[in-house]
Amino acid sequence: MDIANFLPGHYEENCGYKYFVPEKVNTEWSCTLPEINTLLEKAAIKLGELNSFSRLVPNIDLFIQMHVAKEAVISSRIEGTRTQIDEVLMPEEEISEERRNDWKEVNNYISALNAAILQLETLPISSRLIRNTHRILLEGVRGNYKMPGEFRTSQNWIGGASLADARYIPPHHTLLNDLMGDLENFINSDGGIPDLIKIAIIHYQFETIHPFLDGNGRIGRLLITLYLVSKGILQKPLLYLSEFFEQHKSLYYQNLADVKQQGAMAQWIKFFLVGVQQTATVAVETLSKVLKFKDETENLIRSNFGRRSSSAITLFHSLLQNPTVSIEQVINICDVSYKSANDLVKDFVQFNILTETTGKNRNRFFRMERYLEVFREG
Repeated sequence: MDIANFLPGHYEENCGYKYFVPEKVNTEWSCTLPEINTLLEKAAIKLGELNSFSRLVPNIDLFIQMHVAKEAVISSRIEGTRTQIDEVLMPEEEISEERRNDWKEVNNYISALNAAILQLETLPISSRLIRNTHRILLEGVRGNYKMPGEFRTSQNWIGGASLADARYIPPHHTLLNDLMGDLENFINSDGGIPDLIKIAIIHYQFETIHPFLDGNGRIGRLLITLYLVSKGILQKPLLYLSEFFEQHKSLYYQNLADVKQQGAMAQWIKFFLVGVQQTATVAVETLSKVLKFKDETENLIRSNFGRRSSSAITLFHSLLQNPTVSIEQVINICDVSYKSANDLVKDFVQFNILTETTGKNRNRFFRMERYLEVFREG
């Protein structure tokens, strides 16, 4: 199938409404458009830089969870949650009652992504892996009654109050197994088109099928990272397009809609490749800032903490994974007494490594503000 002349599918009618049936994608694809090939080359170069950079960063896994946390916050925010990255790293009991549901949704996303990355070691990207991930995503949150971990068995729609005024009606549920089987075969097929073009098509097709009653957007965006890791394009899950999609939200939805309505697959792929290029550039800049902060802080600790340096480095490395902490957590992290933990935290506050966030005398929490700022900026 030529990307320039893509035929998106057709409509079928059932019980007074028309639903869209997308063209199957597990076929031979070709792309001769020079503008796509130019963007593909630029995106691949930036992605290669990110992958190479991640290999050079010592203890890169220390920083992965912060990238995952940021992705979870932004991807969930597209769907309407209002949790900030500062909040998502706090324990649930420290979150106000009115924001706790949002907090749970974002933390479910983190758990779902981490579990999916782990499953890639034994499973290909498949309907089974996608359903497993979806089950974790919706566990105990507002969509938990919408068949977590199962493809829908009823008609859904996007936009509007009912099927009568819906902006888009996905394919009938009786077609899902066939369409998802085709998509799974395409995901795991070899050769053909370049992988960055392929994942753009995969994301479009998944969102068009909309196989779940809830959570399709988050799973569809998560699939991008999973595919890049599964193919070895990225050794670590460090590229997330949710921020790019959120910054250009109207374009994101319009480009997806134009593929269905006009067959504008080429325009969607160009938008997607620009997103990869820009997001990979930002990710490299973020890692550079993180490395600088890590080196500066370790030097500060070694120069000023004396006999506490070993415990201080242990605490600092733990904070690189989760930059919020309580005195009780420091006791466990560093295996020290309450007094030693309290004194260590006082030193961290004195040297502006930590900032107290609660304003309370008891049950205090501290945050590594400069580190968090790197991810807010990125």
